[in-house]
Amino acid sequence: MTISPDSRFLLRHPAHFLALGFGSGLARRAPGTFGTLVGFPLFAALMPLPEPVRLVVIGLIFLVGIPICNKTGDALGAADHGSIVWDEIVAMLLVLEFTPRNWVWWLIAFALFRLFDIWKPAPIRQFDARLKGGFGVMFDDLLAAIYAIATLKALQWLTTLY
Repeated sequence: MTISPDSRFLLRHPAHFLALGFGSGLARRAPGTFGTLVGFPLFAALMPLPEPVRLVVIGLIFLVGIPICNKTGDALGAADHGSIVWDEIVAMLLVLEFTPRNWVWWLIAFALFRLFDIWKPAPIRQFDARLKGGFGVMFDDLLAAIYAIATLKALQWLTTLY
């Protein structure tokens, strides 16, 4: 049976607090978008660190996301419940790592990631359908992040031509 999380659920366990994006996943509409937005201040906090350290941190929080999303999905009765947004947060951190430090590029990065996360072009949709549990929750957003990064790099290259 699927339940709808509330603030009590959010605070019941640290895994729920993280998986629900510090509360951003409780948004009634577009929780994934609100979760993605949480990635911006978190990335800003990571920016003073050297790039290799940021990449390790992003990798570690991806790995931590697998059990926290699994635990929260089990508690909610749906492996990839819409309120679970840790996957969007981590994926957006990765996208921002490869995005120029400029608000216009950050806006484009946000739009591209949301596009690929919602659209789920092949093979994202196939992995999303086949992979279950915490790894499945995290993996499809990792693929959406890779699509967004590739598109960003193509756009950057095109802007250097003109």
